[in-house]
Amino acid sequence: MSKEKKSKKKDSKIVKKIKQHMYKWHRTIGILTIIPVIFWTLSGLMHPFMAHFFKPEIAHEKLEFQPIDKNKLQFSVQEVLQKNNIAEFKNFRIVAFGDATFYQVKNITGDLLYFDTSSAKKLDNGDQKYAEWLSRYFLDDQKSAIKKSEIVTEFTSQYKYVNRYLPVYKVTLDRHDAMQVYVETSSSKLATYNPTSRQWFIWFFDTFHNWSFIDAITNNSIRIITMIFLLTIIGFSALSGILIYGLLWKQFKKTDSLTPKKGLRKYHRQIGIWVSLFTLTFAFSGAYHATTKWEPYTLSQMIYEPTFTVKEIPLANTNLNVDWSRFQNSSIITLNDTVYYRCQLIQKEKYKASKSDSNSKWNKKEGPKSEVIYINAATNKAVQNIDLEYAQFLAHYFTDGAPKAACCEMVETTNESSASLENAKLVESKVLTDFESREYGFVNKRLPVVKLAYDTPEKTTYFIETSTSRLAAVVKTSDKVEGYSFAILHKFLFMDWAGKNIRDLTMVLAALTILIVSILGFILFLKK
Repeated sequence: MSKEKKSKKKDSKIVKKIKQHMYKWHRTIGILTIIPVIFWTLSGLMHPFMAHFFKPEIAHEKLEFQPIDKNKLQFSVQEVLQKNNIAEFKNFRIVAFGDATFYQVKNITGDLLYFDTSSAKKLDNGDQKYAEWLSRYFLDDQKSAIKKSEIVTEFTSQYKYVNRYLPVYKVTLDRHDAMQVYVETSSSKLATYNPTSRQWFIWFFDTFHNWSFIDAITNNSIRIITMIFLLTIIGFSALSGILIYGLLWKQFKKTDSLTPKKGLRKYHRQIGIWVSLFTLTFAFSGAYHATTKWEPYTLSQMIYEPTFTVKEIPLANTNLNVDWSRFQNSSIITLNDTVYYRCQLIQKEKYKASKSDSNSKWNKKEGPKSEVIYINAATNKAVQNIDLEYAQFLAHYFTDGAPKAACCEMVETTNESSASLENAKLVESKVLTDFESREYGFVNKRLPVVKLAYDTPEKTTYFIETSTSRLAAVVKTSDKVEGYSFAILHKFLFMDWAGKNIRDLTMVLAALTILIVSILGFILFLKK
């Protein structure tokens, strides 16, 4: 036998050996990941399915704020605090419910107290009563009995971190759907609402997609490591499939022509090569997304709350130099050693529109847009552009952790590795009244916010809710990259051009085919 023939025979044996090992590893990896794939694809299928066919509806998603009648403010907030022997407090605002108007006062321990503006009397158990009133308002249900009201101070298996608001009241009503409503009384906002169907779905998705059952056994770190490990293996399974049936197809085609594969094996190969790309995108984006879950959620703690005394606010809130016919609410802030009333007024053009067109779009769905002005508590004069300046102050405060005014207490930084903003240039600032699909989407919850983009090494962008002095979100370059990865590769954002229905259908079909291929492969393994 010639050397050339011997060499070809040797090469043929090597190729055959490689193919055998490829098949072996492909089968082994597939078996290792069949259960995780079934868990993830089934729970992934449920998400768009529930969103389209079992999406619960609610009567009101927002509280419609009406102008406050000045005649109902018989006592100023200073008078109310003095009458109730309260010398120090964090902040206040005005809320109306149950045919009465109240000052909602946050005391130095963080409790919300309610005082009638016409009598200065304290409303017993006022925060719970307001939470129950809000729940009934959002549901438009004044008849169902309240089964339970409780304060939620941390995220749970039913109240996930995507809801953002903490602390909240969880109000359960005695209804056929066992509706649970979560409300943030400090801002009068609806956090989320879960009827029985949604409660079951949240449990199913949390258990089989987020693998929360591992948390019950060990801890969050082990859960994340396990998920990343299995997703990596799934990625290798898809790559080995592409290598076998794609790049080395000519070699395997020769073998198949001699002993053609039929039935399940044929379909497994034909479908598998087409869905390998989707498997890779789901696995990669899922593992990448899981790496962002190491750190605990701390945004709910990022609030600036200096302590005020009644004496340092000489101007009574009932004497504010504002247009009271448009007055919606007020609170107080301190900036550069000066105390200001932060007042919300209905925009003039919107207020006129509400009188002339009761069926206008903003009146039905969005509510009237607000105009924010700041009144100096010592001079009773309006000051321009303070909202932006205050937002910048808060961005520095949350990043540098240093006091910016004499009244402020030292707080820890949000991230020890965060660069200081002391010398950073502000490259963009604007007020967002609607969610942006990319950087600041619906998942961030809070609106309106001030967007502040700084020229830092990480291109840090802050979203500040000045009405509550909270950090709504902070986004860096790494967050943007991960966000785009998850949105495009996991949620099929690239299909947005076709509309949400087509996008979700494409996502469902991709997950379904991955499930079918995995099950076909498992059946083949059992047969062999």
